[in-house]
Amino acid sequence: MIYLKTDEEIELLRISNQIVAKTLGELAKHVREGISTFELDKIAEEFIRDNGAIPSFLNYEGYPNSICTSVNEQIVHGIPSKKANLKNGDIISIDCGAYKNGYHGDSAYTFCVGEVDPKIVQLLRDTKASLYKGIEMAVEGNRLEDIGYAIQTYCESKGYSVVRELVGHGVGRNMHEEPEVPNYGRRGRGKKLVSGMVIAIEPMINMGRKEVYFEDDGWTVRTYDRKPAAHFEHTLAIRKGKADILSGFNFIESVLGEKEF
Repeated sequence: MIYLKTDEEIELLRISNQIVAKTLGELAKHVREGISTFELDKIAEEFIRDNGAIPSFLNYEGYPNSICTSVNEQIVHGIPSKKANLKNGDIISIDCGAYKNGYHGDSAYTFCVGEVDPKIVQLLRDTKASLYKGIEMAVEGNRLEDIGYAIQTYCESKGYSVVRELVGHGVGRNMHEEPEVPNYGRRGRGKKLVSGMVIAIEPMINMGRKEVYFEDDGWTVRTYDRKPAAHFEHTLAIRKGKADILSGFNFIESVLGEKEF
């Protein structure tokens, strides 16, 4: 069942997603060599609560923290740890959710730590670009797989692979709703997109093979070949002509400036 949102509900979703956007902007100030992913988690939780929201991820199906911190070959769902100190040359995907006024926000960004291999920086740049390729297709009248087709063809043309086991999703009163939003697909297939649908598009792109490995902690997903992966995510509302992005990277970009990552 896909729940269409009213304009009023979409504005409530925007509030939650803007809290997530601001939280990621706050974390951008702290991503650096030597900091632990646990410290980043505490910063995020405090910031979310200070903004009158609750971390969406905390205790979700038993997840123990407020953000997901996935480093290097970890694709998604990495658990923050006091032992996981960031090193120069690392990349880290931070996935964040916030719940306020009965609705969730959800967004993710992959950051560089210090001086990162230019080929890996390009992976981040291309994955981020693929997110917007998908968003361009997320308009009323198109089909769901048009989004995945745009992401897949762009990333595979760059020599990367697209994760199959993990997908985007609807967002609303529940953090994960229908429909699933794959990052691959065939043009013209899938459910028709209509105004009022709210979805999270989140390309998960591997530098090497597409196969993934699920770690014993029950959460962390990494690349099978241990090559780096990147992850970017926006929540948006389907509209006529152009999607309405409810989250945003503007707070991150204001911190990073010309660095981009």
